[in-house]
Amino acid sequence: MIRWLPLPLLLLSATSVAPNEPRVPILSPDRIKADVRTLSADDFHGRGPTQVGEPITLAFLEKRFAQLGLKPEGDAGYRQTVPLLRWTRDAASFDLTLNGMSRALHPGVEIAASSRVVGNSALAGAPVVFVGYGVVEPRLGYDPYRGLDVRGKVVVALAGDPDVEAGRDLGFGGRASSPAARTKLAEAQKRGAIAFFQIHDTFPSSYPWLQLANGDAVPGYALDTGTIPPAFGIRGTLRNDIGVAMLRTAGLDYAQAKRAAQSAAFRGVELKGVALSGTVRTSLDRAVSHNIVGILPGTDPAAGSILYGAHWDAYGENAFDPPSDRIRNGAVDNGTGTATLLEIARNYARAPRLRRTVVFALWTAEEKGLLGATWYADHPALPLDTTAAQFNLDPHVVLGRTRDLELIGVGRTPLEAELTRVAAAQGLRIVPEENTEAGWYYRSDHYAFAVKGVPGVYFRAGRDLVSGGLAAGERERARYNAQCYHQTCDAFNPGWDMTGAAQEGSVAYALGREIAGGTQWPVWNATEPFAAERAKSDSARR
Repeated sequence: MIRWLPLPLLLLSATSVAPNEPRVPILSPDRIKADVRTLSADDFHGRGPTQVGEPITLAFLEKRFAQLGLKPEGDAGYRQTVPLLRWTRDAASFDLTLNGMSRALHPGVEIAASSRVVGNSALAGAPVVFVGYGVVEPRLGYDPYRGLDVRGKVVVALAGDPDVEAGRDLGFGGRASSPAARTKLAEAQKRGAIAFFQIHDTFPSSYPWLQLANGDAVPGYALDTGTIPPAFGIRGTLRNDIGVAMLRTAGLDYAQAKRAAQSAAFRGVELKGVALSGTVRTSLDRAVSHNIVGILPGTDPAAGSILYGAHWDAYGENAFDPPSDRIRNGAVDNGTGTATLLEIARNYARAPRLRRTVVFALWTAEEKGLLGATWYADHPALPLDTTAAQFNLDPHVVLGRTRDLELIGVGRTPLEAELTRVAAAQGLRIVPEENTEAGWYYRSDHYAFAVKGVPGVYFRAGRDLVSGGLAAGERERARYNAQCYHQTCDAFNPGWDMTGAAQEGSVAYALGREIAGGTQWPVWNATEPFAAERAKSDSARR
């Protein structure tokens, strides 16, 4: 039976309950490693949705689900069809004019840009307007567009939101990325801008320029719901030095401009002497990808279910990558999460059945905007109203045996206290995420279910390693993030110790079994916006 502890005990428990040495995980690191080796082999071609690697990946996952005895819950066996729209950039060129001097901006070098307008999108010496962080929040008095006409102009904004680097909370959540930071493009579009660019900055973006530059030519995707959404013009990101030069031309210092834009009194300004020209040619077609969904039925059909999910996709095989290696194997992201889910399912399959049904789902197109999970959330195999809890397997780094688990999105649900208790029983402590500016809570598949009201906790192996401590864990995280995240070097390493993944999965397994075997319905904290969505279906859980 789950004991619902008060949330304030979370951090106290995290620092005082767990013993010094973690226990041997329930899951097998070796079996996880073997599946990661398979999933990230070149034979799978980087597991790109709609690419040649998809049918190979699906066949492997279907075979594994069948071997485990999972009941198919897709529209074609284990497969759930996910219809997609795909925008491909066929050509792009840009020129930046600074005080009458023109220079080319090369796509994938100084600029990353796309458009979802089919055909040509063009800029011809368009004026450029700087809007600070570009965030409009009436509740806090922020509106950098006050008195500013951006119709027919290019809008340029800083990365992040006003308080991500302010050193204090200005109302957006402090260092943590806020939902408001994801509304910038819509605000520029609403006001008639013809293009929108963000100036790249590694800290508030949480990833280096390399990731954007090397992914510049990747097609864009959206769910195909039967209609093509209204399209905005050109949008993208400028390499930091290009943005700095644009501001300098207009007499603005980049660091000073960031500080000024942190204030609600900031107003945008046209950058005199700066103009942008360019053309993007885009084509649109329809494509189909697939989720893989299987269940272990519970003993009580009326008891509801729990959900485990992980995304099977990575960045695939791409002609724009270097000829020496054109496969982004996605061994960590998310071969590791996929393999961990398979190992969790194996342990469920060989254990006694529980009251609630357990759903195992492997999502497509997470890297394209959580598309597979979002489609499933709109077309679930089992009702979300009676899905008691969800767990997302999407680790960020392969780490060895660790002493802690990192909780993403602290303070959202009393289930966090239960996570702390279950982790402590395995000799692990829960620590809050450190890099909150990355906005991880909004960037992985659990979010598609949170917005539907389904409670859950998203966590991953922490960096306090038994061998090397925090310093070693942070070195590996920083190396991977700077060099291999979404890149061709995210490849299998025979020397990996997958104990961290097994520890993460073991806690998800143990907590999930408690919920699946119990009668309690996890909830959100009353102040959490997701709580209102969950309340709409309260009658289904009585």
